[in-house]
Amino acid sequence: MVSPQIRALVKATAPVLKTHGEALTRHFYARMFQHNPELKHVFNQGHQAGGEQQQALAGAVAAYAEHIDDPSVLAPVVTRIVHKHVSLGIRPEHYAIVGKHLLASIREVLGEAATDELVDAWAAAYGQLADMLIAAEARLYADSAAKPGGWTGWRAFRVVGKQPESAEITSFYLAPADGGAVPAYRPGQYVSVRVYVPELGLMQPRQYSLSDAPGQDRLRISVKREAGGAHGPAGRVSNALHDRLEEGGVLDVAPPQGDFHLREDGEAPVVLLSGGVGLTPMVSILNHLVATGDARQIRFVHGCRNAAAHAMKDHVNDIAARRGNVRKAVFYEEVGGADRAGRDYDHHGRVDLRAIRDEAIVPDADYYLCGPSGFMRAQRETLLELGVTPDRIHAEVFGSGGAPA
Repeated sequence: MVSPQIRALVKATAPVLKTHGEALTRHFYARMFQHNPELKHVFNQGHQAGGEQQQALAGAVAAYAEHIDDPSVLAPVVTRIVHKHVSLGIRPEHYAIVGKHLLASIREVLGEAATDELVDAWAAAYGQLADMLIAAEARLYADSAAKPGGWTGWRAFRVVGKQPESAEITSFYLAPADGGAVPAYRPGQYVSVRVYVPELGLMQPRQYSLSDAPGQDRLRISVKREAGGAHGPAGRVSNALHDRLEEGGVLDVAPPQGDFHLREDGEAPVVLLSGGVGLTPMVSILNHLVATGDARQIRFVHGCRNAAAHAMKDHVNDIAARRGNVRKAVFYEEVGGADRAGRDYDHHGRVDLRAIRDEAIVPDADYYLCGPSGFMRAQRETLLELGVTPDRIHAEVFGSGGAPA
């Protein structure tokens, strides 16, 4: 543990970091990539261009400064970061590089306010944080390697199937190119994939939720094409997968990771809430529950723009028709003339849990959320308003702060 004096110095910087943290992290990433351009292959440059990674790091640094007296408060965030780091192949030697550029950035951005005493305090605090993350990541790496069919780092997988699911989403079925086994994973988890992006001249990683039940001889990811526009830059990796990866093609895959997954240590009912491509981990959970003959009550609530954007409709409809313990509620923001209520959609508008509270709010249920951040904030607020306790709400997030669906 760092000394009380060091903790006091670091904690005193928390207000400054909340205000100016993003400027610091932008400077940090630019500096690091200038001096260590090889790390551009590790960090997704789309997240850099959109500012997501800088915002996520700024928030994490400020939170660490604020809670340095008791870092255990940050355990859920640390767990998510550790899973992401292992999925991207972050190793102990990277921490020295990051620390060097972070401390230099503190000096260069804060100027005279960055006294030697303050920089030394942050060096000690960063060392403590790095040791904690390295130890946790070592355990995850060991677990990944020890599983039957497991590995660490990148492994070549061959595309053994490519299936359009909607106008935007395509599923890729992936089998190990070495002919080996696929490890077990928890429904809801994700993998990182890595492809060469010619426009950048770089290998680029991206996380995608696994969209099928575990226990098979291949993995499935279901990828939304990100066209780009006012909301953000085009998805370089998603476009490369859609446009250039066909059956027989090969891409690099990291082992399954992620702290968002089905809690299987009980018989609590399951309510799956998704928006857009956020349905992918929900379908993984649903398929697992069906494949294992789980008899608990299951609610599948999904919202999307319209019929063209509605992925895996027939699959979910078939499950709901065959399984008496599964009920669905699908919301379309736009209803077309050919759309039929009960077949294509169930409700017009955005997902409104108040309108379906009798079917969606189940006593003692666990609620799983995945979708855009605005969607998840709205659903979480509504669940709390309707009496669901926070410990029953489990969320997966898009973007650099967690694994995208």
